[in-house]
Amino acid sequence: MEAQKPGPAAARIMSLDALRGFDMFWIIGGDAICRSLPVIQDAPWTRFLAGQVEHNAWAGFTFYDLIFPLFLFIIGAVFPFSLLKRAETGKDRTRLYLHVVKRSLILILLGLIAGGVLRFDFANMRWTGVLQRIGICYLLVAILVLNTKVRTQVGVFVGVLLLYWVAMALIPVPGHGAGVMTPEGSLHSFIDQKVMPGKISAEFYGPGDSLGAASTFPAACSLLLGVFAGYWLKSNRSGNAKTLGLVAGGIFCLGVGYAWGLVFPIIKHIWTSSYVLWAGGWCLLLTALFYWLIDVKGRSRWAFFFVVIGTNAILVYFGQEVVDFDGIARFFLSGVERNAGFLIPLIIPVGALAAKWVGLLFLYRRRIFFKV
Repeated sequence: MEAQKPGPAAARIMSLDALRGFDMFWIIGGDAICRSLPVIQDAPWTRFLAGQVEHNAWAGFTFYDLIFPLFLFIIGAVFPFSLLKRAETGKDRTRLYLHVVKRSLILILLGLIAGGVLRFDFANMRWTGVLQRIGICYLLVAILVLNTKVRTQVGVFVGVLLLYWVAMALIPVPGHGAGVMTPEGSLHSFIDQKVMPGKISAEFYGPGDSLGAASTFPAACSLLLGVFAGYWLKSNRSGNAKTLGLVAGGIFCLGVGYAWGLVFPIIKHIWTSSYVLWAGGWCLLLTALFYWLIDVKGRSRWAFFFVVIGTNAILVYFGQEVVDFDGIARFFLSGVERNAGFLIPLIIPVGALAAKWVGLLFLYRRRIFFKV
């Protein structure tokens, strides 16, 4: 991971930075705040909000199930403005490939460090993680888009989703049969049990790993869908036309994802094809909203809070994995917490979020952005 101070040529795409920050907000503190609300006031709306920042136990979809595919989607949306722009301007292909491999390996290494590889307890370690999946998906999609045309990329996107569905529906699992969409009987879980090293974490769904081997390929499709959105945003169409196109694409993906989900359920834990499209539909709609407000209408002040987070997203994600921000907040706010009355449950979550944001603001003001 390295710090960069971009010059004029390295302008940021503000709507995508803001959307990335909005996405990360829920991971770095927004979720904890929502979970605290029912303790303050036990009401249907507080229970609803708290439930939306928890993953579904299996089939179904909550707001929290959107967070990871949205992050992958945004990585893809930046491709036409970053990696592909370098290729178009004649950058040496070997150096481009080295950049892609280096970035992927650093992400994987950071994920392993955050997951505890330095404890050297390899037999009991969970080898998968969010950063590892980002690194692998980034590598797969980068190689694809650097070597193929858009039509081929669309074919790969559709083909992977269809093949994943066929495999999950038709390949029998010993003791369960074919097409059993349960945690114990799915092909995804069976593959994880056979090929995944170390420990499969029961924290998620037990028999398999939510970031397991087989679901890497449909997860890469979530990133690839973002690339398609990036192509559209980079086109010469008007801002309103781009917005309408994103909305239309979002509605189309939601419709197909919902219909597909009737036969291939929407399940985040095994990243089903219907989940890719359902989550992708919401990603497109959110991108349309942020793009229209910030880039088309020029209303960007409201987004500053999220931009500060989005410009150093990987740093804050890795940082919160290794730094006890709750402990920092408790050190400074223990007296406030004791005297906060019915707001006690909010003090530490808000304090920890504030500590992260102030640190990110310090970097943002100095134009320091950590990249891998």
